[in-house]
Amino acid sequence: MFLFYRGRGWILMLMTDDILAIQTLKYRYLRCLDLKKWDEFADTICEDIQANYGSHAGDRELTFTGRKDVVEYMSNAMGDFLTTVHCCTHPEIEVSGDEAKGSWLLQDVVLLPEKKIEIHGAAYYHDTYRREDGVWRIASTAYERIYETLQSYEDQPSYTMLANMWAK
Repeated sequence: MFLFYRGRGWILMLMTDDILAIQTLKYRYLRCLDLKKWDEFADTICEDIQANYGSHAGDRELTFTGRKDVVEYMSNAMGDFLTTVHCCTHPEIEVSGDEAKGSWLLQDVVLLPEKKIEIHGAAYYHDTYRREDGVWRIASTAYERIYETLQSYEDQPSYTMLANMWAK
């Protein structure tokens, strides 16, 4: 249960089990992405997912249809050669039966130690969700970047990575 101000007054909202389940789903999606747990990641998305992960740093549109294509791309593009941290906050979720839509603020960091590059960004995710056999999954996902920056470690002589779980 939470209280928020809307227009002319305060409104009391109840957090439904479905909204909590969708929030947990999104957090699990991000955790599995960052920890490279590809089987668990695959279970967070629908078989027929539509995904668009555009990136200025990548300089190309990354549009996929289907779980297999999304997982294959992510597992190859996000190997042990990089470290990521994806954080989503500010969820706005609307549930209608077995379907829902949501918006999230994403803040992410990508570290590429071999190239001595660090990327920071923020975006707003726009997702749809579908309950399949009682389980919520992401049916579509896309984001629009607010900003994305790239900086070389070489510009910061004192920059030192003290820990990296993917370092060999």
